[in-house]
Amino acid sequence: MPEDAAEGSSPRQDVMQARQIGEAWQRIETWLGRHAPATHAALRPGASEDEIAALEESIGVRAPAELRALWRLCAGSRDVPAAGLIPDQGWALLNLEAVARSYQWHMDNQRRQARRDPETLVWRPSWLPFCAWSVTDLSFGRFVDAETGETGGWDDTAVRTVEDTSLTMLLEEVADRLEYPKLATGYKPGLIGEALVWGPPDSEEAAALWEPWTG
Repeated sequence: MPEDAAEGSSPRQDVMQARQIGEAWQRIETWLGRHAPATHAALRPGASEDEIAALEESIGVRAPAELRALWRLCAGSRDVPAAGLIPDQGWALLNLEAVARSYQWHMDNQRRQARRDPETLVWRPSWLPFCAWSVTDLSFGRFVDAETGETGGWDDTAVRTVEDTSLTMLLEEVADRLEYPKLATGYKPGLIGEALVWGPPDSEEAAALWEPWTG
């Protein structure tokens, strides 16, 4: 059976977190539908409770309420160039199959590293991937800690970071950057055609096509 999510979580807290995720996601999805239809079209419909339960059973971890709420609204992205949604790198939301594949790879890598050095920690069992460079390129991405609710990231080396930021806070920040781009710090929203692209882009070719969104 999957391990429980964050300690101290209560049904009331779960409902509140789900509502906050829903509100933030509605703001994001509304903006995409109006201004970045290609990125909006890349989003998959929400997953069923049975699909989420099957994922949790396969990895042996129960997802926190925030992540379950997001998956019920949107079960990841399609593998298309316009799928980049999460700043700053424009990472794509992972579908449930990609979540399981990424999680298993990280856990296998943790076991390999631990055999060489028992003190090595490159991945905790409670870390659940939710977005990456793309649905198929999982070398960089972000995770949610099912025990603490904190988000973090990984890269293609051994670097892992954990931040004092929840998934709700992350999605609210995305919504704020889209709705109030003049107040955004770091990468700002823009468009290449009908796709959301956070920028200015690093490549000269993309930068020439990129149009900043100013509201």
